[in-house]
Amino acid sequence: MELQIKDLVSSIRKDGIDAANAEAESILAEARQKAASIIEDAKEEAKQHKDATEKEIDILKESAKVGAEQAKRDAVLSFKAEIQKEFEKILAADVRKEFSGESLTTLIRAAMAEEDVGEYAVEIAEVSEELKQQLAEEIRNGLEIRPSKEVQQGFRLSAKDGSGFFDCSDEAIMEMLMPYFRELEF
Repeated sequence: MELQIKDLVSSIRKDGIDAANAEAESILAEARQKAASIIEDAKEEAKQHKDATEKEIDILKESAKVGAEQAKRDAVLSFKAEIQKEFEKILAADVRKEFSGESLTTLIRAAMAEEDVGEYAVEIAEVSEELKQQLAEEIRNGLEIRPSKEVQQGFRLSAKDGSGFFDCSDEAIMEMLMPYFRELEF
């Protein structure tokens, strides 16, 4: 009987060890499977982070590129505006310079070319004796020359009947010429 007890104890022991080993193997297999799953999830999450970061970098690069293009365009527009202002100053100075002396007389005559001068009045900032002498023939034919506070430089040719006028002041001439300068491309 002792032998049977020993065999029984040995058998129980062996069954317990085998069951414990099987349980341990099962636990280890499950742990390995969970570890592999965790590693796979971590790899996928890392890949997603990497993809998101690369996407964000691409967006930042594109934003920087667009920002640089915008800055370049703004600089060109600013430069163009400054050049435009300088052209306007130069043109204004030249137009004002030409609205004096004989040039003014020539412009008045050109504005009335092939017209009956007796139907018109020239409005000017200041009527000088020199201008009257230069336009003496036109004045004898009925042209009126009168001062006007509305004209600073140049002249305005008005119909005596009030039907209209042709503005040849420095401001009006500048306004007529500036569109041609604004169309310049740099």
